[in-house]
Amino acid sequence: MKVAFGRFTFDSATRELLDGEARAHLSPKAFDLLRLLLERRPAVVTKREIQEHLWPDTFVSEANLSVVVAEVRQVIGDDSRQASFIRTVHRVGYAFSGPAQDLAKRQPGRAAEPLCWLVRDDRPFPLADGTYVIGRDPRSDVWVDASGVSRRHARLLVRDGEATVEDLDSSNGTFVRGERVTQPRVLQDGDLIELGAASITYRAWADATAARTERVRREP
Repeated sequence: MKVAFGRFTFDSATRELLDGEARAHLSPKAFDLLRLLLERRPAVVTKREIQEHLWPDTFVSEANLSVVVAEVRQVIGDDSRQASFIRTVHRVGYAFSGPAQDLAKRQPGRAAEPLCWLVRDDRPFPLADGTYVIGRDPRSDVWVDASGVSRRHARLLVRDGEATVEDLDSSNGTFVRGERVTQPRVLQDGDLIELGAASITYRAWADATAARTERVRREP
């Protein structure tokens, strides 16, 4: 399971919680609790279920659970009084209630109209609907091995043919048409995305805006 929420990315396969491009430390119990809440979101997970999941065949007091919940909240910067992600359901349990996006690996392929893609060094990267992490890490969905590019530099969300880019707290920032991206930005056909020393062009196709084919006159 790989889920993005806020500035964090949770990866159960690598047992990592990434804060931007840096690893955030969680104890094994706290990591397993966060995984359980993410898997069951937005449903409420009862205290009994959580205790059985974290401490199987072992009796622990409710205070132990409170300590683990507090650890998760501290790491992700969540306030129990005004929770953005971990909601307390008094006398029942807890729920992950904040916005989250499943990051499913997608193979490059044709997307529903309008078709969109990235171009770098004259090489196209077709985009289907989904989420793509752009970075210097070879495991990234869009691998950009260039100077100044962070391991996890930016995230691209494609939905119904519209693409939005956001910076993942990269060291050198993400720029679109020369302007620094400080919040998710919708891309337009021809937008130049700059990441460190690398640049990528976003292209989009729509039948409604496509130019007519010009007629070519041939000499008799």
